[in-house]
Amino acid sequence: MTTVAEYRGSRELLVNLTLRELRSKYKRSFLGWTWSLVNPLVNTLVYTVVFLDFFHAHAVKGSPSGLTIYSLYLLCAMLPFNYVQNTVMGSIGSLIGNGNLIKKTYFPRALLPAATTLSNLVSHGIEMALLIVILLAFGQWRVLPFLPIVVLLMVVNAIFALGMALMFSVLNVYFRDIEHFMGIFFLLWFYGTPIIYPLTQIGHHPAIMTILKINPMTDMAAAFRAVMYSGTWPPLLSTAYFVASAFVMFGIGYAVFSRMEGHLAEEL
Repeated sequence: MTTVAEYRGSRELLVNLTLRELRSKYKRSFLGWTWSLVNPLVNTLVYTVVFLDFFHAHAVKGSPSGLTIYSLYLLCAMLPFNYVQNTVMGSIGSLIGNGNLIKKTYFPRALLPAATTLSNLVSHGIEMALLIVILLAFGQWRVLPFLPIVVLLMVVNAIFALGMALMFSVLNVYFRDIEHFMGIFFLLWFYGTPIIYPLTQIGHHPAIMTILKINPMTDMAAAFRAVMYSGTWPPLLSTAYFVASAFVMFGIGYAVFSRMEGHLAEEL
């Protein structure tokens, strides 16, 4: 098992691995880093057209911001969810993809999914910064005092994503179906989280409501929307549940990774 001291001594390696991920992410791509903005914007456009025009959805009015723009309401929750999804899906193959490196030399294996988590966090930070600029352009100045809270929520979200990345990256070495299963899982998870619809819209379905309340991404969406879209403090209890879920997920992910990493070289 890798010790905490070994991780502390590998900070430079983690930085180098993260920079490698950032450099290779859009290498030889014409649009480069612009792709990190294009994908969520296209998704937002599609969801906005479909749900506004065909299903006559409407954004919940931000209080006290007064915003009623569905695309912004959507982005405030969709970007953090996409970060978790992109991080986990990008990390699943990180150990297999670096099999030769793992076989040749020893280093803390958890640095590989951690590097993917950090590199995606940089991209996510750019997306969130642009969203904040757009919110300000629409007169949502109340977001400014809550910028430190936005950063803290992003860190908590990264901890949650890292826990999942650690667990599923090592499981994928032993069970190669994990990568295909997670694609379906995230599709179901996205629609099972109140991102494209408000939670109040399904209040008359108690069973579904119970499932949504168990889902930590429900509280993640509520927290980000509170500070960014509404310009107010996030709900205390639900945010505490999200924070606790993040640390529990990290603990589970780290425990699973530590237990299974000993035979990675043989399995690869």
